[in-house]
Amino acid sequence: MPKNTVLTLVGSLRAESTNQKLAEAIQLNAPEDVDVVIHESLGNIPFYNEDIDVEGKVPAAAAALRAAAAEADTVLLVTPEHNGTVPAALKNAIDWLSRPFGEGALAGKPTAVVGTAFGQYGGVWAQDEARKAAGIAGARVLEDVKLAVPGSMVRFAESHPKDDAEVVEQIKGVFSALTADVAA
Repeated sequence: MPKNTVLTLVGSLRAESTNQKLAEAIQLNAPEDVDVVIHESLGNIPFYNEDIDVEGKVPAAAAALRAAAAEADTVLLVTPEHNGTVPAALKNAIDWLSRPFGEGALAGKPTAVVGTAFGQYGGVWAQDEARKAAGIAGARVLEDVKLAVPGSMVRFAESHPKDDAEVVEQIKGVFSALTADVAA
């Protein structure tokens, strides 16, 4: 039986990002029938510009992102909160995936949003903004899939999210909701 592929886009570009670590914990806790693929090149994608989004001119990094999203069964956005909203790198990825309008790689694609942030609410504003942008881009946003881990800088200062029993349980809940959606 083929595995379901979850393309994971991490909004933070820092190597030691708590959201990168959360994505790794998600990858490590995926059910056997799910392949979580963390896309590595959001920082290499130029800002969306219709002048370069034409056949023969699409930057390689943007084309690779589109191909990965087209091949995935589900997209998972893992976002920190930058000034109360989604980081530019993640918003830019959503912009590239939204085109061509109505036919982009996100069109109809089940998409969920999770994340962690330093604040007391775990980045829920950024997650809400990411859901909104993905929905406008044509994704089928899975509103019931939620995971917001507050206090990330302190909570994960000396440990990895994969070692946090509460986070691991929440990750299992994310996969339960994703599985329920795919089955429906």
